[in-house]
Amino acid sequence: MTERESGFARLYSGTGAFDIVGRRKAWYVATAVLFLACLASIVFRQFNLGIDFEGGTRVQLPATGSAGLITSQQVEQVYTDALGEPPVSVQTVGAGPSAGILVRSESLTPAETVELKAALFDELQPLGGNGQPSEAAVSDSAVSATWGGEITQQAVIALIVFLALVSVFLGVYFEFRMAIAALAAMIFDVVVTSGVYSMIGFEVSPATVIGLLTILGFSLYDTVVVFDKVQENTRGLLGLTRRTYGEAANLAVNQTLMRSINTSFIAVLPVLGLLVIGVGLLGVGTLKDLALVQLVGILSGVFSSIFIATPLLVDLTMRKPAYQQQAERVRQRRVNLVRREAGTEAGPGAPRETAMASSAPPPTPRAGRAPGRSRPSRPAGKAGRPSGKRRR
Repeated sequence: MTERESGFARLYSGTGAFDIVGRRKAWYVATAVLFLACLASIVFRQFNLGIDFEGGTRVQLPATGSAGLITSQQVEQVYTDALGEPPVSVQTVGAGPSAGILVRSESLTPAETVELKAALFDELQPLGGNGQPSEAAVSDSAVSATWGGEITQQAVIALIVFLALVSVFLGVYFEFRMAIAALAAMIFDVVVTSGVYSMIGFEVSPATVIGLLTILGFSLYDTVVVFDKVQENTRGLLGLTRRTYGEAANLAVNQTLMRSINTSFIAVLPVLGLLVIGVGLLGVGTLKDLALVQLVGILSGVFSSIFIATPLLVDLTMRKPAYQQQAERVRQRRVNLVRREAGTEAGPGAPRETAMASSAPPPTPRAGRAPGRSRPSRPAGKAGRPSGKRRR
């Protein structure tokens, strides 16, 4: 079996193939760099907010005209020619006979709206419900920034309530330090997911906010699975000297690592389905916003539960004197074991008695006898020391 195959076998069996907790300083550095980069992007670059948050005008028309299929590029060109500037976004929504073109732009005056609708009808001739070109097929609606602000406010309230309930649950079911580690991991997930949206420039819509709240549940689930195994491995640990708390936690991570990989892989599959089918085939922008935030959040949640939550839990636990003393007993036991094995092996394969005998001085000869002279042998047949038997 090759080394690579052996590593996969150990990963599958969860026997501690990866020293994740022991290398937690490296994970902390990588986490801090990613966290600060995302936070800086949020502060300085900020977000590409949709019209649901900033306000604007939304115009929609069927994707079928008298001349055939209407493309988003045609609609964008008509918009630019009519108003002198491009729209914020133009996308195809729906599929088949119900397909349409959705135009988002900054807030337009009533005169600009009438002019745009007239230009779209004159140039593209969209079909109405009766299959004939109709001006009524081009609809518009004004979106107020107040509505987006209300969504943001409700999302923040929901996030605070969710974090508070999670803290109470973890503090009661597990331990308070586990709640701190889990909250730190979830805050990392929120900042990283938001930072990726800020860096790439994805448009933030209400579906993005909903998806952001959804990934918190996934991150919490994965963290609770790992913490449950940590609690199982560390039960009664203070009375044992086989392994330290960090080693027991690292074993728990390895035992649940394969499960985390499988869970995240299964969770990513439907998200990819939303991206490929919902966006590529159906062209639904809402599905795109929801799928992107979930994809980033799932990957971030798996990373945080393994490389942030558990190592941070170990550092918080090792601050307690009882666990420090237990770790010292484990170290001392291993030192004694090494010394004992070193004393047993004075030479290659030599037992302890043989080694002691080889290092002992030679015996001192008795007085009155020449060195090297042996006792004369007793003649055969002569009686030696009385045996106690009566001769016949």
